[in-house]
Amino acid sequence: MKAIIINRYGSPEVFEEAEVEKPKIKPDQMLVKVYAASVNPIDWKIRKGMLKIITGTKFPMILGFDVSGEVVETGGLITKFKQGDLIYARLDGLPGGAYAEYAAVSEKVAASKPSNITHEQAAAVPLAAMTALQALRDEGQIKTGQQVLINGASGGVGTFAIQIAKILGAGVVTGVCSSKNLDLVKSLGAERVIDYTQQDFTKESAKYDIVFDVSGNCSFNECKGVLHPQGVYITTQPYPGNYLKSFLTWITPGQKYKVILLKSNSEDLAFLKEQIEAGKLRVVIDRTYPLSETAAAHAYSETGRATGKIAISIAS
Repeated sequence: MKAIIINRYGSPEVFEEAEVEKPKIKPDQMLVKVYAASVNPIDWKIRKGMLKIITGTKFPMILGFDVSGEVVETGGLITKFKQGDLIYARLDGLPGGAYAEYAAVSEKVAASKPSNITHEQAAAVPLAAMTALQALRDEGQIKTGQQVLINGASGGVGTFAIQIAKILGAGVVTGVCSSKNLDLVKSLGAERVIDYTQQDFTKESAKYDIVFDVSGNCSFNECKGVLHPQGVYITTQPYPGNYLKSFLTWITPGQKYKVILLKSNSEDLAFLKEQIEAGKLRVVIDRTYPLSETAAAHAYSETGRATGKIAISIAS
């Protein structure tokens, strides 16, 4: 099969196209013909070697975690899917494996593809939307009517977080983004939008029950002043020091510091599928690249200027 691989860590130029063997599936896995994948920051962090303490140095590697495609073979323990089914998933092994014509997908991290969107749109959902869902529902324990601020509201996770906050019953949702994305963030359901180039939300008098710092550029200390006394700050940055801060707030009363670490599962994907098919959750894609231009897709993602997600089209 055709795949985009890396044989060393480095810049986007380390990507190369190669012919490799199709994955050999385990009894609880499916072989999926991949129609589309997407780019997430973790992909280029792995490519740059930022996570090599856990990804190791065994090359070649096929990166990418999000897939949308068709089941072509099933392992003996598969009960929910059959050959020909269209699924989407967030792969649960490191370093991924999505940037290829075929991928091995565990049943426990897959769900039926939403019927009313393209494969490129479906592949843009799993990692980003599940991160937003688990951050707000599980870490933030969002409640009806609460005041929620999303910092980084126009990015991959942020565009989903705005909408999921409303789905979960938030009162007023505030989105923080650049001036060029104000209208988009409003259209996704944010009642208030703050242009970070003109205004610092941490200096406002407004108070929030949840501050979800998707961008990772506003610390807990900076946000304390805009959190309610029992408010929750959530970060997407899983650094050891952040877990220590989280533990310290867990054992003391008052404001809480939470770190979202995504747990892939089919139940959350099924929930997201329902919201998409009901027209409550919209997928925002900035650009779509062919598999052969994966390097360009990574380079664009690293600029931090993408609005929504970056998709990779693999087969049709």
